[in-house]
Amino acid sequence: MQTAISIETIRKDFPILQRKVRDNKSLVYLDNASTSQKPIQVIDAINNYYKNQNANIHRAVYALAEEATEAYEKTREKIAKFLNIQNREEIIFVRGTTEAINLVAYSWGRQNIIKDDIIVTTEYEHHSNIVPWQLLAKEKGAKLEYIGIDDNGELILDHLDSYLATGKVKLVTFSQMSNVLGTITNTDEIIKRCKKAGVKTLIDGAQSVPHMKVDLSKLGCDFFAFSAHKMLGPTGVGVLWVRKEVLETMQPFHGGGDMIREVHKYETTWNDLPYKFEAGTPNIADVIGFSAAIDYLNKIGMDNIRNHEIELTKYALDKMSKVKGITIYGTNDITKRGGVISFNFHDVHPHDVATIIDKDGVAIRSGHHCAQVLMERLDVAATNRASFYVYNTKQEVDALIGSLNKVAELFKL
Repeated sequence: MQTAISIETIRKDFPILQRKVRDNKSLVYLDNASTSQKPIQVIDAINNYYKNQNANIHRAVYALAEEATEAYEKTREKIAKFLNIQNREEIIFVRGTTEAINLVAYSWGRQNIIKDDIIVTTEYEHHSNIVPWQLLAKEKGAKLEYIGIDDNGELILDHLDSYLATGKVKLVTFSQMSNVLGTITNTDEIIKRCKKAGVKTLIDGAQSVPHMKVDLSKLGCDFFAFSAHKMLGPTGVGVLWVRKEVLETMQPFHGGGDMIREVHKYETTWNDLPYKFEAGTPNIADVIGFSAAIDYLNKIGMDNIRNHEIELTKYALDKMSKVKGITIYGTNDITKRGGVISFNFHDVHPHDVATIIDKDGVAIRSGHHCAQVLMERLDVAATNRASFYVYNTKQEVDALIGSLNKVAELFKL
């Protein structure tokens, strides 16, 4: 059983949270859906690699190279355990969720999508789960269709049923948690319907894996992607998981060193999985840093993280609903929502709101959040977004509310 967490103790591990900004104001960092901050344990792991283990991996037999290779591959093993993946050969290291999705579009999509096929995504997707499919659909003469959202920010699954009924859907791809609305997708139901129709599924787990327990052995999807930098790890590291029987049918995404077995003048044979998809010198130091991030999350416990964020989000929603002139987007059902709150003030541009509260040291995101399809559905150009993580506190929410009240007062809302 996981023990309760001490937020005060956790915050001491994050050097950047001790910073002062904007005329010596304490930093209140509420842009975790974009990227999380890094604990000293992750920073130290990266430093240790460069100080004591710096060498290329999978190639040489001298001590440094063997140590670096072992540390790098240990991260793959930890990911497998973290997500309950039975076969580590199914885990591919990439630069991030975006590259992972592009790899699937290129290596699987170009082999399997043909003219008049349908690819289905949703209205609340990040651009990285829209643009690769637009490119593929145009190239192949296929169609890209969308599952719409209702006024609570939840998917209308009847739309999915209509697409599946055509018999032309080859792939359904969706976020497990919206990066704008925080909506937690009914993943089990979508996969159940797709399996019945014999349709492959890809899940963008960039927002879900950092904040809730994910078990890929039970989930039943075919592709799953996420990024290290949103879960206390470094930037430039992502993971693509592909079911082995699917992965074995796919051609390499990149060609070069390490992904080969033999290269001759006119013919090449590929390396074993997963290295067939990992060409060139990888981001060794940051993959090793990611290992420390996983250790840190495991020590806290994912259930504890989820419970903390539920409590914090509920508190924030209650406080924010009392701010004059504010509109909050997404469901009020806290069990269906992650620690993300998007909002607007009447006739006040989100960039103005973010700039004003930044003067108080409060950091939130403003813009379309790489989700312009969703912005069109909401009939807005942009929103403000506050997003929480394990090191955030109710006191920081209070600081946000105080700044938002200043905005309301300034614009006489």
